[in-house]
Amino acid sequence: MQRRHFVIAGLAFCVAPAFAQTAPKPGPKDLCPVCGMIVSKYPNWIAIVVWKDGHAHFFDGAKDMFKFLHDLPKYAPNHRQEDIAGIHVTDFYNLERMDARKALYVIGSDVLGPMGHELVPLASQADADDFLKDHKGKRILAFDRVTPEITATLDSGKF
Repeated sequence: MQRRHFVIAGLAFCVAPAFAQTAPKPGPKDLCPVCGMIVSKYPNWIAIVVWKDGHAHFFDGAKDMFKFLHDLPKYAPNHRQEDIAGIHVTDFYNLERMDARKALYVIGSDVLGPMGHELVPLASQADADDFLKDHKGKRILAFDRVTPEITATLDSGKF
């Protein structure tokens, strides 16, 4: 069955014009800057932060991407939020890269990512609702609602 995906409007973040470009792919040796895992081993979970100068950081899941974004001084001391050209995640259902700022994230589900409990990215409210129901999820969050406390909760497994 083919799923149709609709863009969720009204998030608090603007999308940079460079975002229309295709997201880069990690190479075989690209490591997640948060956990150190080889990202290309987990193609269904890849998240990417692309910088205005063209380079990218790759992650083995949205959870580590959010940890990175919430603590740039720790993970990328020479980078600033305003230097980000695009943020991408992999949609759970169609496995395509999408604008992370437009995705919805289900937490607390029975689906585990490479680093355990994960923020599962979905392209539409309907997909998020279905996933929440089908996989015993606890909550659906917009990009701007994911906090450091949320990622810590996922790591603890106590939602």
